[in-house]
Amino acid sequence: MAETSTAKKNGIVSFFRGVKSEFKKIVWPHFDVLMKQTATVIIVSLIIGAIVAGIDWIFGTAVNLILG
Repeated sequence: MAETSTAKKNGIVSFFRGVKSEFKKIVWPHFDVLMKQTATVIIVSLIIGAIVAGIDWIFGTAVNLILG
């Protein structure tokens, strides 16, 4: 029973050492690149949201005209 517990502990420690090692390999973007990408995501999200809202309004109006 103790061997299993030790093996699990060593496995967990090994896992987190691997995670730490992989984090060191990450190339983080510079601030200006990060801001441009963030702005792009926000703008595209707003555009898609407006398109979906417009389509929803059109279909809602059409359904109300048909049923009303």
